[in-house]
Amino acid sequence: MNHKHTQHLFRPGGPGFTIRPALLLISLIVGAALTGCDKDGPAPAAATPPPPPTVEVTEVKQQDVPIHQEWVGSLDGMVNAQILAQVTGYLVKQNYQEGQPVKKGQLLYEIDPRTFQSNLDQARANLVRQEALLKTARLDMDRVERLLPQNAVSVRDRDNAVGKEASYEAEVLAAKAAVESSQLSLGFTRITSPIDGIAGLSQAQLGNLVGPGSANAVLTTVSQVDPIKAYIPLSEQQYLKFERQRPNDSEAPPPVPLELTLADGSVYPHPGKLYFADRQVDIKTGTIKVATLFPNPRNLLRPGQYAKIRAVVQTKPNALLVPQRAVADLQGKSMVAVVNPDNTVAIRMVKPGETIGTEWVIDEGLKPGDKVIVEGIQKVKNGIKVDPKPWKETATTAQAER
Repeated sequence: MNHKHTQHLFRPGGPGFTIRPALLLISLIVGAALTGCDKDGPAPAAATPPPPPTVEVTEVKQQDVPIHQEWVGSLDGMVNAQILAQVTGYLVKQNYQEGQPVKKGQLLYEIDPRTFQSNLDQARANLVRQEALLKTARLDMDRVERLLPQNAVSVRDRDNAVGKEASYEAEVLAAKAAVESSQLSLGFTRITSPIDGIAGLSQAQLGNLVGPGSANAVLTTVSQVDPIKAYIPLSEQQYLKFERQRPNDSEAPPPVPLELTLADGSVYPHPGKLYFADRQVDIKTGTIKVATLFPNPRNLLRPGQYAKIRAVVQTKPNALLVPQRAVADLQGKSMVAVVNPDNTVAIRMVKPGETIGTEWVIDEGLKPGDKVIVEGIQKVKNGIKVDPKPWKETATTAQAER
């Protein structure tokens, strides 16, 4: 094969042009790589970070805070008078309406008076008879005194007359006492109230046999409820603390007003005051019973009612306060989320003290001027950046925290 013929065979496009298999495989691999690069396109750009979470914050308040102490007690009448049947007889009339106010001396019950009236009549008749006998004895004595100087009667007759007169005088006194006793018994058939107050349910019904020793000895109870007493238990420690802090009478400050909360959660509008402490400490409970007094002009309060009483026992100066919603519980420990000046979050463990309304006194862990998260604390963690917004307490929020 000459040189010309060789160039003709391997010239591309010529009649004898042929591509070797190895060269074809390399071409296909390179083409596929180039095709793949074109299909995927350029590498994606980096993702945009999410904005910081929005939270509501408030500044820690510092102020003097009154510290309250609460006790649970019960109400009782200022005076509770048990109305008893003092004579035995059948109950014939009830003259009061149960549960209504009664006045001192108002007629409450009547017992059948006929037997007692009969006894009084007999006692009076006996008194008249004894008075007649005494009058006769005195006339005899006068006659003996006139005749004795004339020796018409003996000294013995005079002595008998003196003794007879004295005996009849004693009988008259006994008869008068019997009349008075019968009058008292007859008076006891009309049972009246010894005090002003509220009359309770009747324990006896008309027609019942009532009287001392019977099952119906107590007919009802009348309680004086204005003012009304409330009994509360004080521990020995509280009692000793109050007594040691109390100054002399000459230097005593005005009494601390007491606040009464009723069973429905409402606060009684009239403040109360301390009345007296019991003479001894209950050895079973270690408490001493203290009586307080509350005005009760509308008779709203009744004996036996539940009473929650509280009073200001001290004032904590420069106390730090945060909303209760800002304090979270973590396995028995209290914590708050504080927003730093650079809007980063710092989780702090705190020591809460007393609750004042919807706020919590923080004894340790915060300082004045700190900003704590109130809403959105569940969205944050230590070191995260946040977008703080001012928090405002609403009526619904305050009610939910009470």
